[in-house]
Amino acid sequence: MPLLQKLSPLLILAFLIVLPGCSLMAMENEMNNNDTELQRARDLGVKPGILQPGQWNAITDVSGVSVGHKSLIEGDNIRTGVTVINPHEGNVFQEKVPGAIYVGNGFGKALGFSQVQELGEIETPIALSNTLSTWEVAAAVRDYMIQKPGMENVRSINPVVGETNDGFLNDIRGAHVTKEHVVEAFENADTGPVEEGNVGAGVGTRSFGFKSGIGTSSRVLPEDRGGYTVGVLVQSNFGGVLDINGAPVGEELGEHFMSGEVPYQVDEEEGSIMMIVATDAPISSRNLERLAKRAMMGLSRTGSIASNGSGDFVIAFSTHEELRREHGSRGEYETRELHNVDMSPLFLGVIEATQEAIYNSLFMAEDMTGRDGNQMDALPMDRVIEILDQYGARE
Repeated sequence: MPLLQKLSPLLILAFLIVLPGCSLMAMENEMNNNDTELQRARDLGVKPGILQPGQWNAITDVSGVSVGHKSLIEGDNIRTGVTVINPHEGNVFQEKVPGAIYVGNGFGKALGFSQVQELGEIETPIALSNTLSTWEVAAAVRDYMIQKPGMENVRSINPVVGETNDGFLNDIRGAHVTKEHVVEAFENADTGPVEEGNVGAGVGTRSFGFKSGIGTSSRVLPEDRGGYTVGVLVQSNFGGVLDINGAPVGEELGEHFMSGEVPYQVDEEEGSIMMIVATDAPISSRNLERLAKRAMMGLSRTGSIASNGSGDFVIAFSTHEELRREHGSRGEYETRELHNVDMSPLFLGVIEATQEAIYNSLFMAEDMTGRDGNQMDALPMDRVIEILDQYGARE
């Protein structure tokens, strides 16, 4: 029996008085979600690949990397937020990190990419939000950085901002993300476990016809392959036919962009994904771009088709201290970096971590009601587990 049918009229009235901004459907979803403890993919026996994750199984396993969220869930229509990724604990402008961009499909409004591609370096933290807030977020990153000590004479800075479109659940035209929200995300940044699902830039996102959000994962190479760590964080908001560790979950559930009465509904298969790749391996922008390309292979393992309206972007950086570039320095400098032939284990690591990060973005998401009463349900995990076991896709 649905939860609302079990509640007495007086109790329902009490809820309406106390929570005037919430609909009955939203209350029921919230109550039902609280009854089930969310579990990451690995906790449920879904372990893509052969390499082992780091301590947190997160991008923050790369030493010095921190992640912060600011979630905006207000009234009936605001379902959005901001997520920031700091490459290291210092001033990234003063100590730039090698960086690279790879565009799998370019339907997006990302900012700062051309300078990263040209110079091979990243000079600000990376910020993620919704499509129509991209410019406000970039301005906030600019202001946050130039107000730091030692930045008084800076006349140029290149904020790196990615986005996906959360307009199905969020009043995206309302431009609800402010500079203050971005600053809060920076202030919330931590180097430990990373919150996933309906948080930050993932509050209003959806993938494969289900609620998704932020997800992360990592891989640590064996010592005889360098012992390096590679971590990935994703903002999932894309379409396709969901595959989990080889199990055709989307097909079995009958939920994918080709399953409707017509070939597909445009808004069901279009969207975007931002993939942030961090590593402590000593590699320059050239090999970082090669590493970023392999994240697309991890994306494809989950059933993505990189659809016409999907912005599939990868931002990769190395935190290796010897490769950081001091602002204003001139002359020659020596660097030591991995040989090309030593890149293959990192390629494997980023593929596996991207795949698992996307699964976590789905497994850790919850049902959500948003703009105009639009509803996006999370994966039906009981049924998903049955399918995974049917196909031997979990341990």
